[in-house]
Amino acid sequence: MASLGLGGLGASARRKSVPSRNAAVERRNLITVCRFSVKTLIDRSCFETIDDSSPEFNNFAAILEQILSHRLKGQITWFGYESTRSFWDYIRVACRKVSHNSICSIENMENVGSSRAKGRAWIRVALMEKHLSEYISTALRDFKTTRRFYEDGAIVLGEEANMLAGMLLGLNAIDFSFCLKGKGLDGTFPAVIDYTPYLKFIESSDSISSDEEELRTLGSSGSEGSTPENIGSVIVDEHSWYNKCKRVEQKYRLALEQKGYLEELVRLRENQLSESVSQNKLLLQRIEDMDLAHKMEKEQLEYIIMELQDQLKSFQSLDQLSADVSLSQTSLDPGHSQDGKQDGINLLNEGKEDTPSLLGLCGSLTSVASYKSLTSLKSSEYLASPTTEMTSPGLTPS
Repeated sequence: MASLGLGGLGASARRKSVPSRNAAVERRNLITVCRFSVKTLIDRSCFETIDDSSPEFNNFAAILEQILSHRLKGQITWFGYESTRSFWDYIRVACRKVSHNSICSIENMENVGSSRAKGRAWIRVALMEKHLSEYISTALRDFKTTRRFYEDGAIVLGEEANMLAGMLLGLNAIDFSFCLKGKGLDGTFPAVIDYTPYLKFIESSDSISSDEEELRTLGSSGSEGSTPENIGSVIVDEHSWYNKCKRVEQKYRLALEQKGYLEELVRLRENQLSESVSQNKLLLQRIEDMDLAHKMEKEQLEYIIMELQDQLKSFQSLDQLSADVSLSQTSLDPGHSQDGKQDGINLLNEGKEDTPSLLGLCGSLTSVASYKSLTSLKSSEYLASPTTEMTSPGLTPS
């Protein structure tokens, strides 16, 4: 009975370990195939443009869709049923924090209706924007949202998720060109991975030598039977070396072309930089000249304003002087009001010449005493005119 109990416990443990092993193998296989697909995409981009017709891209898109859909939780409806979900539901929530993201534009696309089609459109747009690795990294950092959408054992919840973002970073060096209205966005069919490009077996020289030794030990009699085999192994070995040399030569030519392109690009950028520097110097010189001209104009305007203020003050003083003179004349001698007005006008006209002597004279006339003395001198009988002095017979020159 004890042995039966121990046997039953061992069988149950084995049954529990099988699903976990299968899940680990599935995760490892998807990550490995994803790495192979990224390498084939990079190699293919050296010779042609990657678009929707490229089988390498279609395979990569299918692999990425399988990875993001691995152990994705379903959505519970109001009636308690669980409906299937697409990875776009997770991306739409987890990638909102990416700066300048294309989530809203994909949501508003007219020709894309289903959630799976929107997810496929997002993969193409992210590759063209060279932000796919940034999207995946941001989504994986939001662990709470990831845990809400995925079950235990999912790839995005395991250690393999850290490798995924690093692998996708190499795709930023490829210029993709996609049409977002093609058949690739049809969400009615699931993505299917083609494993045949990654299952090619290349026989190495070590395996060839081990096969030869095995044939010798099994009893290949005579040198006639062994000679063709040796010749075949040499031919296979030479063919593999020839293929390696061809690949190295292609890589060298590609690196040389890229080197020439980068040198030409650097030269153009240096010319543009020198032109921009010279233009910047010219603009700075022009700004300095304009500032100097503006300062000179400002100083001239200030000087003109000061002169105008001085002239205005002088005119105001002359107006006040004429008003005082007319007031004094009307108050002292009403009969001479007309003469006083005329004298005031004459003084005003003469006073427009800003001389110190005239200003002093005007200042002396403002007092009433000086004005009285002046009128007394005019009315005095001893003050004779020059004509009377010349025609008087009583006055003779001595």
